[in-house]
Formats: sequence, C-alpha cells, structure tokens
Amino acid sequence: MKVLIMSDSHNHDTNVREAIEKEAPLDGLIHLGDSQGSEEYIRQLAGCPVYMVAGNCDYFSSLPAVQYIQLGKYKIMLTHGHHHYVSVGPKDLLEEAKANGCNIVMYGHTHRPLMDGSDGEVLVLNPGSISFPRQEGKKPSYMVMETDERSEAHFRLNYL
Repeated sequence: MKVLIMSDSHNHDTNVREAIEKEAPLDGLIHLGDSQGSEEYIRQLAGCPVYMVAGNCDYFSSLPAVQYIQLGKYKIMLTHGHHHYVSVGPKDLLEEAKANGCNIVMYGHTHRPLMDGSDGEVLVLNPGSISFPRQEGKKPSYMVMETDERSEAHFRLNYL
C-alpha cells in the first residue's frame, strides 16, 4: 500500500499535481487541511480514496475537523491541528490519539515537517506544506506511507 500525505496547499495546486504525478500509482491520499476549495480537484487528480480534514483556512468547508481512519493494521487520527495548539507542540494531539486507540497521528498547520516516534506509543507526523513551507530551506514537502510484505508501515519525507 502506498499513501501520499500532504497539507496546507492553500488552493495552489501545481505542487499537489506534481507530487501526485511523482508518486503515482497511489492507494490513498491524505490531505491534512487548508486545501481552500480544492477538495474536488484533489479528489479527481488522485484517482484513489482520499481522506481530508478541514483546516483553519477552510472557512466554508463541510470537511470534518478530525477523522479516524484504518489503514492496514494502523488506526490513524487525522487533523489540521489548530484546535490542538500544535504551534506549541503535539502534546494535546498525543493525548487525544492515545485516548482513541491510535497508533499514528497526522497533522498540518505549522507548515513544518515533523516525524516523531519518541513517545513510543504513537507516531506523530506532519508532512509540512506542499505550497508554503516554513522550515529552513523552505522547500515544499510531503510524506509517503508505504507498507512492506509484513504490513509494517514505513514513512519518507520528500521535497519538491
């Protein structure tokens, strides 16, 4: 299984298209908020199941703020993160993910990639921003989740 994970495209979809084309074929796509009206366009581009949540800039969206999905043996919490104060750290996210039996929590909002397994129970992932990166070097980023023959998930951070 191969799943593309992205966030914070802010209706600037050139990089969304580039990441999808670069990683195709896909078994799933996760968008962690702030698509700003591009939801249907992203669904059409992906050509696979798409999981999306609303971000703080998705003003008129009917997308959920939090979504729980099962991918293989992993229960995953998806959220943009602004309701969980992620700008000061993932503590609130970890608590909610654990309370809901999740192995992985994915969020956006900060526009900075993060892959943190230091909790030992829940893996915390942020793919950064596909359109407006804020980390050093300011390269648009996304993540890919792939499972191996033992159904173990492996994650890689990619830059455009």
